[in-house]
Amino acid sequence: MPIPTEPIGSIPRPPELVAGMSAAAEGAISADELDALFEEAVRSTIAELEATGSPVVTDGEQRKPSFVSYPVDGLDTLAPEGVVIPFADGHTRQLPLLTEGPFRYRTHADSYLAAARRVATRPVKQAVISASALSLLYPADGIDGYSRDAFLADLVDEAEADIRGCLEGGAHTVQIDFTEARLSLKLDPSGGLLQSFVDLNNSVLDRFSDDDRSRIGVHTCPGGDQDSTHSADVDYAGLLPLLFELRAGAFYLELAGESDPDRVLRTVGEIAKPGQRVFVGVIDPIDPEVETPEQVRDRILAAAEHIPLAQLGTTDDCGFSPFADDGSTGRETAFAKIRARVEGTKLAAAQLGV
Repeated sequence: MPIPTEPIGSIPRPPELVAGMSAAAEGAISADELDALFEEAVRSTIAELEATGSPVVTDGEQRKPSFVSYPVDGLDTLAPEGVVIPFADGHTRQLPLLTEGPFRYRTHADSYLAAARRVATRPVKQAVISASALSLLYPADGIDGYSRDAFLADLVDEAEADIRGCLEGGAHTVQIDFTEARLSLKLDPSGGLLQSFVDLNNSVLDRFSDDDRSRIGVHTCPGGDQDSTHSADVDYAGLLPLLFELRAGAFYLELAGESDPDRVLRTVGEIAKPGQRVFVGVIDPIDPEVETPEQVRDRILAAAEHIPLAQLGTTDDCGFSPFADDGSTGRETAFAKIRARVEGTKLAAAQLGV
């Protein structure tokens, strides 16, 4: 497509898969039975995404327990007393806590990619979690015999391996989910925590060549879970200058849900560097109303007033179900919204003459 368009990642899991995951956790079905449900969910999700006309697809994160915890799910070196993330509607999510080192991923994202590429007929994008998000697993009071510096060194190695495995496995692009960026400004309005997150993620990105980084992007949003957010009240103005210090080739920005998107676009237009692709969010996964292609077109035309066409792309604000148990949005609604994004992007490209 003249204007690139990509999904963020997650698609609501089929009800039978959600039920199967619960049954497997209780020992009611076998691992083989659960794997069959995963296989069918991946196959059907990719088929539905391809039917929307999406030029790039994902597996919808059908196999991930959540977008953040997939690398550590099932590790026996975790405790349940980690960082609590409060959402605006009052519900919370809690990260686990590391109890001993060395830190190693139990699952790398290239395993999801390989399964998706077996059934996809279009390029496959793979999302990975940021090193900065996983840095929150280390306890504030430390671990005897395993310093924070040692943990961070292991974490950077693992995060690099996660991305590199996907690049070498044939991913069209690799997207680093950095949704804690905006949240960090709520926790530390001075920006010190955000700067430390950016520095940590850059220590991973610096291990890749320029060609590699052209296929690596960063996604940020105010969180999206059960039709609520954790940091939508944090102004983008404090985030964007530091965000664009990340040495990535693309940025996937939540925008459709913003109250003043034009102000955000002006700032992005001023700070985005040559060669950086900016995928603007034109679909709001939290809004139950399905956008029309014409609404999407108009959002893209507004973005094109500030971002050069050669650097412009479109995306969704966030995944539709970043946690496996989030059924707040139906699969049909998610696919309808994605179809509107694809069609609206074509309309905008035609009007812009590209």
